[in-house]
Amino acid sequence: MPMPVRSLPVLQNWDCKGCTDCCREYRVQVTEEEKARIEAQGWGADPAMNGVRLFNWDGGWFEGRYRLNHSIDGACVFLDSKGGCRIHAKFGSEAKPLACRVYPFVFVPFGHEWRIGLRYACPESTHDRGRPIAAHHAELLDYANRLEKQEQVGERMQAAPLLQRARSVPWADLDRFLQAFRGYIRDERRPLEWRLRKCLAVINLCRAASFDAITGKRMDEFLEVVGEGVNPDVPARPEAVAPPGWVSRMLFRQALAIYARKDTGRDRGISKQGRLALLRAAWRFANGSGRVPAVHGLIPETTFEEIEARSMPLSEASQSLLVRYYQVKIDSGQFFGPNNFRRFFWDGLETLMLTYPAIRWLGRALHDRNPEDALALAVRIVDNNFGFNPLLGSRRQLMGTRILARRGGIARLIAWYSR
Repeated sequence: MPMPVRSLPVLQNWDCKGCTDCCREYRVQVTEEEKARIEAQGWGADPAMNGVRLFNWDGGWFEGRYRLNHSIDGACVFLDSKGGCRIHAKFGSEAKPLACRVYPFVFVPFGHEWRIGLRYACPESTHDRGRPIAAHHAELLDYANRLEKQEQVGERMQAAPLLQRARSVPWADLDRFLQAFRGYIRDERRPLEWRLRKCLAVINLCRAASFDAITGKRMDEFLEVVGEGVNPDVPARPEAVAPPGWVSRMLFRQALAIYARKDTGRDRGISKQGRLALLRAAWRFANGSGRVPAVHGLIPETTFEEIEARSMPLSEASQSLLVRYYQVKIDSGQFFGPNNFRRFFWDGLETLMLTYPAIRWLGRALHDRNPEDALALAVRIVDNNFGFNPLLGSRRQLMGTRILARRGGIARLIAWYSR
């Protein structure tokens, strides 16, 4: 029996407005069945497609998949001159690869249901434009059923993901954690940066706890007590938090070099200059002085020193965007398990918290825009990589985030870039 879909609460809207960014940015892998179906559509007889290579191999000799080919300008070969999909126009939406139809939704297997996340790389997600996500429930259910069969998810689902090594809780209690942290983020009595620092304080306490005898209502009581108990220990103002140390800054910039990258599409950064240029950029980020390398094509000329010296207060609209962003990520469970390089629950939540100083830093870097537009673009850039850039899934990045968390560096970075 297909798993049900739990839609996002009414805090997020979305509809496709046909900007075609996704058709120009992403390499869309296809299954053998999808490849055969597209080949059978007779594109060789279409004058605009005659002689055009439809697919490329994505992967090594023994492992990989075919993907839709892209033109020299970076656009999918099926994107026509008016910005429409040729497959969609000729054969309907169902004829397209499932990955094209699903975007920007992210399907998270959670116990015996699917949870729905979103990629904020899509501008309509970031700007909250369109119908409520609940209005898409029928199509989401269809996509989920197809994905379940295509990826055989039901056969792989076993125990709930680990909280940390050798420690886990049932799915129902994992959901209690999500509800608690989502509640911390929603608490409007304090600024968002304080709420995120509170989340990190709760994570530190929970890491030291054993939940063998704490379950069900006792778990709810525990999280309520802990949530209230840490409040006095979380400094009320970011100015009261000690600045991040040298090690924390260096580890943060190494992660930032990945979060800020754009390696495909119209706004591709210096990756088009080759591997040596990327290595130089990585060194500049680690050093943290002088001109900021253009790892993304939209980052204007600036220096690390100028970014550190800039102030960028959050408007009400920008804070609302960030609150919505973190609520969606937490409620969907998009930050741990298979949707974030199989990170343990606490590790994944800490990587999510680290995106906040990354977003605030990038907002300062994008100084050629008004602050609200800069912040929205920063969210798009960071979320384009979060959970998807394989460099963020490396053991090196995992250890870097763990060191930051143990030293209190993430909380200090959050406060520092909120001043």
